[in-house]
Amino acid sequence: MAGKMAMDPALPKSSFAPVVDRHTRLLICGSLPGDASLRAQRYYVHPQNQFWRLLETILDEPLAALGYEERLALLRRRQVGLWDVVASARREGSLDQALRDVAATPLVELASELTELRGIGFNGATAAKIGRRMLQSTGLTLIDLPSSSPAYTLAFAAKAARWAELRPLLG
Repeated sequence: MAGKMAMDPALPKSSFAPVVDRHTRLLICGSLPGDASLRAQRYYVHPQNQFWRLLETILDEPLAALGYEERLALLRRRQVGLWDVVASARREGSLDQALRDVAATPLVELASELTELRGIGFNGATAAKIGRRMLQSTGLTLIDLPSSSPAYTLAFAAKAARWAELRPLLG
């Protein structure tokens, strides 16, 4: 039952450390991990979240079949990083509309340290809204993506077509 344990909405929820290295060319940023991911301490762990399947279509790699650490290692080899635009916030449940008391991550500082970074893809409208506000003058390519969340009901093929816009940023 531990996996189903409710999270206290009165307590702030916090993002994970960025998954990057000095060779990162493409950074994909979500808003703030959902409750299932926060409990597991892993990005995009909810079984209905399409994130790993969407990245499979872009990278032509079998990400969904790999264990979590293997997925991250493959992303690093392909020069893809992960992070969030929200460092902490209060939120009941996992929906972005419920975010309150939002504190942003130091995304500009991270981007300035990643000398090979060419662009950032924002996973969902909330990530794009917050991230674009921070990064508007950086000169990086910024791409708004439809959310990989099951709450965003756009058909998978339509999401994949939009996520394909990330391909030119890959090494």
